[in-house]
Amino acid sequence: MKIRLLSLLMLFSTLSLANTVEIETLDNDGFNQVLVRSGNLFVAGQPTEAGLKRLQESGVTTVVNLRTIGEMDNREIVPFDEAAVVEDLGMDYVHIPAGGPDTPYSPEMLERFAQTLNQAQGKVLLHCTVAWRASHLYTAYLTRYQGLSLEEAQRIGKSINLGTLPLEGFLGEKLELVIAPDTDD
Repeated sequence: MKIRLLSLLMLFSTLSLANTVEIETLDNDGFNQVLVRSGNLFVAGQPTEAGLKRLQESGVTTVVNLRTIGEMDNREIVPFDEAAVVEDLGMDYVHIPAGGPDTPYSPEMLERFAQTLNQAQGKVLLHCTVAWRASHLYTAYLTRYQGLSLEEAQRIGKSINLGTLPLEGFLGEKLELVIAPDTDD
């Protein structure tokens, strides 16, 4: 009986550790505002060429970019061809444009990100402009694919750059996210 109880406690302890996500804030030199690490995933704002080289030297093999095509094609916004630089550094480049009328947020984007993480042969960089979209995508990933509660995933996302809901800013108050059941009547 004692052995079974001890085994059960060890199992629950291991399961709870499996859902522990640590966020390490790093020096953001070479990145717009934010650079954090969570295991083999880096979440950041827009990298410079030097920032991409820095992470490549740290073992990053895949770069996931959430910025829109319009953002990436505007050399005043991003003064270099990121896909070409990533390729020159020998890393894989995955572009999942997210946001705006042409590329609204979708479950398919989350699924593509999850597949990319599963297939990566090394560390991964997930970025957008200031890690806001990236924080939201990572929060969704933690909920859908890592089994964290929405509350815990939001806590982790906020430690990166999840920020507040725009509606909170307009109303000047914190809001609680409520998930309503599907009602297909």
